[in-house]
Amino acid sequence: MLRLLLLTLALALAVLIPFAIWGGEIEAALSVERMVERLRAAGPWGVALAVGLLTLDLIAPIPASAVMAALGIVYGPWLGGALSALGATLSGLLGYGLCRAFGQPLAERLAGREGLAAARTLFERSGGWLVATSRWLPVLPETVACLAGLAEMPPRRFLTALLCGAIPMGFAFATAGWMGREAPVATLLIAALTPVVLWAVFGRLVRGVSYKH
Repeated sequence: MLRLLLLTLALALAVLIPFAIWGGEIEAALSVERMVERLRAAGPWGVALAVGLLTLDLIAPIPASAVMAALGIVYGPWLGGALSALGATLSGLLGYGLCRAFGQPLAERLAGREGLAAARTLFERSGGWLVATSRWLPVLPETVACLAGLAEMPPRRFLTALLCGAIPMGFAFATAGWMGREAPVATLLIAALTPVVLWAVFGRLVRGVSYKH
């Protein structure tokens, strides 16, 4: 378990270090107001710009909530919410896919075989809940998505849990932007509680998916 904790901290640091170095500058450049200007100036390419930024949130200190709020302001709560959910989903899939395909050797050096075995056990028991409920929190979405890939969480189960978290978060922040409020308490509560309900329902559909050993 100690090795698993070390691996988790290493992944979290990989996310936090770019924030510490460039976070302030990027956050200022991508504030809600400036993001709205950029989206409107980009015209038809605004959709690709916003979804691309949300996808890159995996490796860059992108203020995802500001981008989602701007999407709601420019495109409205429905299209803006759908685009926000798409970007968050792609970011999670990118982290999961890269770590599952290429991260095993490095992870085994950091955590050892016992650490990876502990990660697989954790995600076999509680992976769905971890993925679904982590999406609205800072740092954790990227860390959990990468850990899920390293733990070889079944793709269908991971995607289901990811959508349970990404969809309500995307629509909540886009709607908040459309209503003129960047991140009210109600938005955070909706984004935090809805994934719990969704995974409780849809998690049953993929509960029987087995893990690779």
